[in-house]
Amino acid sequence: MSVRRIIRMGHPNLRKPAQPVTPDAIGSPELARLVADMVDTLHDYSGIGLAAPQIDEPLRLAIVEIPGGPSRYGDIETLPLTTFINPVVTVLNEEVAGYWEGCLSVPGLRGFVERPQHVRIDYTNEEGAAAELELQGFWATVFQHEFDHLDGKLYVDR
Repeated sequence: MSVRRIIRMGHPNLRKPAQPVTPDAIGSPELARLVADMVDTLHDYSGIGLAAPQIDEPLRLAIVEIPGGPSRYGDIETLPLTTFINPVVTVLNEEVAGYWEGCLSVPGLRGFVERPQHVRIDYTNEEGAAAELELQGFWATVFQHEFDHLDGKLYVDR
């Protein structure tokens, strides 16, 4: 498909809550094209997650792909490319830990952010089926960071 421009901190649309993806849009050619554009953009910018608002699409849609292996966060498991439609985060344990976070919409900066380390994500997948994912540690942080974009928030707000 195509690589889209990532909007940066200061763009007013990054601060607006995204709209839910409607049931009739799930599985549509338009949504499939948007997801394909997001994948191309994520790979071009060498990211691990991208939310639709970051490419100026005001939808509750995000993708995450975590290559496994050694990283600055330790040895992490691989998470294949996954699409999250209308995700909802539920904190399962209030205990927090901090990581240095960066963001494709805030290039060149890092910030230490503490977040809950045990969460559940309820979402709809690309086929329209309900799904859930329970996450701990680094992964919990990654998903909360990405889904903050759907609420018009950046890590610098935390």
